[in-house]
Parts: sequence; C-alpha cells; structure tokens
Amino acid sequence: MNPMLTISASPHFHTHRTVSTCMWHVIIALLPALACSIYFFGVGALIVIVTALLGCMATEYVINRWMFGNPDSTLANGSAILTGLLLAFNLPSNLPVWIVLIGSVVAIGIGKMSFGGLGTNIWNPALVGRVFLLISFPVQMTSWPLPGVNTWNYLDATTGATTLGLLKLGEATPDSISLANNAVGFMGGSLGEVSAIALLIGFVYLLCVKVITWHIPVAVLGAVALFTLCIGDNIGVELLSGGLILGACFMATDYVTSPMSHKGMIVFGVLIGIITVIIRKWGAYPEGVSFAILLANSVVPLIDRYIKPSKFGERSKK
Repeated sequence: MNPMLTISASPHFHTHRTVSTCMWHVIIALLPALACSIYFFGVGALIVIVTALLGCMATEYVINRWMFGNPDSTLANGSAILTGLLLAFNLPSNLPVWIVLIGSVVAIGIGKMSFGGLGTNIWNPALVGRVFLLISFPVQMTSWPLPGVNTWNYLDATTGATTLGLLKLGEATPDSISLANNAVGFMGGSLGEVSAIALLIGFVYLLCVKVITWHIPVAVLGAVALFTLCIGDNIGVELLSGGLILGACFMATDYVTSPMSHKGMIVFGVLIGIITVIIRKWGAYPEGVSFAILLANSVVPLIDRYIKPSKFGERSKK
C-alpha cells in the first residue's frame, strides 16, 4: 500500500528541482576543470579521480546496505559522485591509490554517513577527507607534480612547490608570480587548483541554471581581496592561487553546510575569506581554504539562528 502523505522537514514549496538535478548540475560545472586537470597532469590525475569516485560510491553503498539496512541505493542522486570528484580535486595527482581510498572512506563514512547521510552532515564531506589526509600523510599530500612534466608517467612525475608554497618559503615574491600561468593552469597544485578560468566557467554555469547564488562566492573572494589590500599583499596572486576559487564556488556553496538566508551567506563567505588570509599569511600552512570552510561550517547553526530569513507571508517591521 502506497502512503498518501509524505512527511518531511520544512520549508514546503513546489519546485521541479530535485537533489539529483542539483548534484548533476554541479558535476557538469566541474567538467571543464576536470578536463584541464587530466590535460596538465595526465594519467596520474585520471587514476586519482577514478579511485576517489569508486571509493566514495562503494563506501556509501556498503554503509547504506549493510549498516543502515537500506536496500535502496542512493548512488543515483549523484551526491557520492560529487563528493568523490571534489575530493580528487583537492589531492595531488601522484597520491598513492591506497591513500586516496582512505580519504574516500573518511569523506563518506565519517564526513557524511556518520551524521545520517545526505542532508544531515555538518561539514563538507570532501574537505573532511582532504584535511584528514593532510594531517595523516603530510609528505604525500604536499608533494605537488608540476603540470606538463612527465604527465603520462605516474610514478616519475616531477614535483615542486605551489605558488603559495613558494611565497611561504620566501623562494618567490608576489611580483615574480605569473598571473596568466595561474589563470590558465601552468602551476603546481592539486587537481582542482590548476585552472581558474575553467573553474569560473563552471561557476557561471551554476549561476545560469540557478543552482547557486552569487552571495557566498562573491563574499569569499571580496573578503580575501579587501583583507589582502589592507595588509598590502598582491590581490591577484591571492585570488588566483591555491584552492580559493574551487572552495568559494563549489565547496562553500554546499546547500547542507551553508546558511539559509542571503545575509547569512554573506557573513559566512566573509568569515571564510578572513580565515583563509589569516592562515595563508600567519599560519603554518601556505593554504587555508579547507580549514576556513570547515570552521565556517561549524558556525552555520549560529548564523542561521541570529540571521533568520523572513517567514512566508510575513512583512518586515520598519
């Protein structure tokens, strides 16, 4: 007998958009960056991406089937595929397969399913996996293959420091960094850091299909630019280096772990931008986007509590 009523959490309003369509739109938006990562890093990038995808999908299937006792697979909604793709985008292309699999299990098993599954997690699952690997395997996670060098030899890839790493070590100055190379992708880094242009193309696509709004990405990038200007650093280098654009456009905008109101989204984005610059400038790590997003995820309940959207049909008091 089919139930006549479906009980679910508010808000309740009619829309043709589903969880599955949103996830697949984000995956489509990441395809330009995916193509660039394979072009610049070759077979290593392909191995990391496939391993992360299979690891995340298998972990979700096993937990759903054998731990939650749910015979219905949730893989069709694309959330596990998106998590695997975003996790891969946060990893170097020469990372061993077994470490990628550990990251996949942590991302899905701890970052997502331990809270009850999609819609109940408090942190971005892909970043949970990435930060776990960074803390557990710091050497492997900070050995960055150089693009275009031995790209089709997975084991003998030539490694080097990222743009932010060179600046942190004092081996380069902001004026010596080529913004064009950072925009196109001729720099060392994780798979999703290599091409700002490809990521921005995906961002524009998400805006056009109305999967996300401009508030969080613009707030993150604007806060980084303004803070960088205040401390006298190079704005272009800060915006185009590292995983800032990937994090601002594709990870901070996650529905589950971001605020509900537009004002809350701006506060959330500004917080991420400020923490990112603080870690980059004065922290031990040259990059701070992952930590900044996870810390901001932690205060989303407080943001939603004090910055509430207007109720349906309610007029604001003057």
